[in-house]
Formats: sequence, structure tokens, C-alpha cells
Amino acid sequence: MDVERRLELITREPMEEVITLDELRNLLETKDKIVGYDGFETSGFMHIGTCLERIIKLKDLLEAKVDFILFIADWFAYLNNKLGGNIELIQKTGEYFIEGWGAAAKVFDVDFDKVRIQWSSKLVENPEYWELFLKISKTVTIKRTLRAVTIAGRTEAEVKQPALLIYPLMQSTDIFMLNDGKGVDICQLGMDQRKVNMLAREIAPKIGRPKPLALHHHLMAGLLGPSKMGKFDENEKIDLEISSKMSKSKPDTAIFIHDNEQEIKRKLRNAYCPAKQIENNPVIEIARYILFRKFNTIVIKREEKYGGNLEIQSYRELEKIYREGKLHPLDLKNAVAEHLNEIIAPIREHFEKNEKARELYEIVKQASVTR
Repeated sequence: MDVERRLELITREPMEEVITLDELRNLLETKDKIVGYDGFETSGFMHIGTCLERIIKLKDLLEAKVDFILFIADWFAYLNNKLGGNIELIQKTGEYFIEGWGAAAKVFDVDFDKVRIQWSSKLVENPEYWELFLKISKTVTIKRTLRAVTIAGRTEAEVKQPALLIYPLMQSTDIFMLNDGKGVDICQLGMDQRKVNMLAREIAPKIGRPKPLALHHHLMAGLLGPSKMGKFDENEKIDLEISSKMSKSKPDTAIFIHDNEQEIKRKLRNAYCPAKQIENNPVIEIARYILFRKFNTIVIKREEKYGGNLEIQSYRELEKIYREGKLHPLDLKNAVAEHLNEIIAPIREHFEKNEKARELYEIVKQASVTR
């Protein structure tokens, strides 16, 4: 596969930011084995952003010959006091995440066996990890570290304990200690994690390591529309995206992989979806980033008096029709609900019929979700 095709796959939506494209091209031209990673605090149910969007982008990266690590950040969930700081419950939720990704991988024809799973609690057992952590902690100021705390879903004003200052320093350490201590070439995380990736790029030359590439994918918008939760980024557009993302701690903003058909329809019917508006429209986003990665055609069912059924064969076609007012929001919502349920149904079924997955689901179900 040539470099241009690999570039196309890696930068394909839902990828939203590449820092930098020239560095990525050079990496593809000069290095045989390229390693990327994404990390996840494990707490609560997986929604379509955490599960489906991650698998969709993972498919592109694997096809582009990127060796990818999914990092279970159990110690980070503990630092962030997720699930009441119960580390055993956090780790069971990590196992649940793996089951969710595995089930979604089958839906999108991804060879999940090619993905490496690594755990924070195992990585920190290496004494070299803490040596590097201390070295990194001497290269940055408290003020610079505080700027990166928003990656934990907290504003700077919310930082009351040293644990949240440790958080970005540990995440930076992960970047250089993953892949058997050799570090990763690509940090491919959500837009809400960009600050720590930029911090790692600043740290790299100070500790004699190559700068990792920072690639950030779009965050699925919450169903209730744009909102302001606090100051997460100085860039207003990025700040709004982070503030408005789907949240497992706010169930009506998200569609979970366990939601049944009726629940999916209910949530989408109540979703923010202004007529003719594409920007910040969560229903449009589901079609754009998820549905058109599974289906070649989306059928919009309508009565003849409203124009009859529509067969839409690309997102750009959908965008044009919707922007021109030729598609009613309710018709769009119903179609998105129907197609999304078709994707989620086999994942739901996995957690119903697979004994291990069902047990993990019940454990997570009984846990209290904390922000």
C-alpha cells in the first residue's frame, strides 16, 4: 500500500486534527512499524462514541498498517474518582469495554485480534515508568500541568487535589512507556485529549525522545444540543465540542450500546435537530460518522404525500438535501434510529447471550456512575 493511500485512511473522518501532516507523511515514508494508541478511563456504560466511533476509526488505522494499542486507563479512573474510586469495579468495567469493542468489531468487520490491549495498572509495575515520570515532572511547571488537567473532564477551577495534577504527567509518561518502553509514534485520541498530547510533544525533546504525532478524532455531539459546561479549551470551537459531547453520566445525551429499539427512538425523537441546520446537529452527526461507514445507502421512509421514500447514498447528499429543507427533521430522526438500531442490535445480543459479557454488563449496571 502506498503512502498516499495510508495517509488517506489515517486522516479519514472522524479524524479532525493532525499535528502535523508533514510529520505523518515522513513517518510513513521512513518507519516500517508504526505504533498508535488511544486510552480510556473505564466507568459506566459505553455509548456510540466510545464504542462505535472508536472501532470505525480503528478499522482505518489497521488498514493503514498502524499497530494499535487500546489502553485501559484503570489507574486514571481511580485518580479521577470514577465509580467511587473502587479499583476492582473500575477494572471489571475495563473488561466490559473490551467485550464492547470486540462485539462492535464484528459489526464493522474489524480484526480485533490485531489490536493490543494494555492496562495502566500493568504498565506502572515497571520501575522505569516511575523514573521517567519523575523526570517528566521536573521538565514542566505547575501552571503548564494545570492547563492540561481538562483532559480528565475537569476545569482548572475544579482541581482541589494533587491527584489531578498527577494525571496529565502520568498520561505523558504512558505515551513514552507504552510499546515495551519504546513509546508510541501516534497519539490518536479524542479532541478532548489534545492538551496532553501537545504537552507530550513539548516534553519529548527535553527527555531525548521523538515527538509523538497528535491525531484527534471528532467527539460525538450530545443529543440535547450545544451546551457550555466550563472552560476546557481556549479555542471556542473546540471548547464547545468538548462541552457538548455525549456523556455517560448524562444518559439522555447519549445512545448506549445496550439501548433497545424503543429507547433509541425515544432519545432521537427528543434530540436537538433544527431544520436545515447541519452544524452542531447530533442526528446529522450520527449519520455522518457512523451510519455511512456501515451502509452504502440510507433509506428515509416517508408517506407518498410527503414525497415518498428517499434513498441517500452518501453523507454529502444527505447534507445537501437537509440543508435545502427537503427533508423534515422527524423523518431524519426516524431513519437514523432505524439504521442505528440495526448496528447496535448484534452488540446488545452479545451482552445478552455471551455469559462473560452478560456478567460484566450486570456488574457495570449495578455500579453508580460518577462524573
